[in-house]
Amino acid sequence: MSTLLLNRSDVVRHMEALTLLSEMREAFRADAETRPAEPQRARATLHGQGSALVVFPGTLAGIPAYTVKVHAKFPGRTPAIQGVVQLHDLETGALLAVMDSGHLTALRTGVVGALAADVLAREDAARVALIGAGAQASMQLKSLRLVRSLNHVRVFDVDVARAVEFSARMYHALNLPMRPAMSVEEAVEDADIVITATPSREPFLFPGMLRGGSHVTALGADEPGKAELLRRAAAPVHLLL
Repeated sequence: MSTLLLNRSDVVRHMEALTLLSEMREAFRADAETRPAEPQRARATLHGQGSALVVFPGTLAGIPAYTVKVHAKFPGRTPAIQGVVQLHDLETGALLAVMDSGHLTALRTGVVGALAADVLAREDAARVALIGAGAQASMQLKSLRLVRSLNHVRVFDVDVARAVEFSARMYHALNLPMRPAMSVEEAVEDADIVITATPSREPFLFPGMLRGGSHVTALGADEPGKAELLRRAAAPVHLLL
């Protein structure tokens, strides 16, 4: 049996957020009803500069295959995440495909954030705060526009120049009013939806900073030692961690 090889360009060409949004919504429903195998994660730190991660097995009822994802994560490099997804036959273990995982993971994360907002955020939620102006912020914003009519975005990044550049670039790409904020407090003060995508190891969202009924998608705390927010809030908020 031959193995299909898909590089990053192949993945980008065949994946789009709008199609994936519908498919991921149904996949979450199916997974909630029946999970063929419990997924596991194995992570190891590499000389203090990066980490290796294996996520397996990825299964879904009705699909006769499973995945194993292998990632190298080096925050100081661009792209920060590099790796592959292996697709195996469920009955025999035969290797069916190997594909670049970087764009696939970024797109998946963006779509999952949009799905969470679609389920949890108010229907009239229209003002967004982005904390962190990296690649995932762009993917989150593009995906979020598929489920909500947005009218304003504020962007904060510890690198002010990057927040300014991001705001200008995304304004031209999406024709959506955007402006950089000079602090986290300024960014979130009137936000209906807050998206945090940072490498922070110290919380920066605290009780009293968010309006009641706000939705928070917190992406950065994806490994030990990282933190973006305190989960105790002065008023009810929705959190996706």
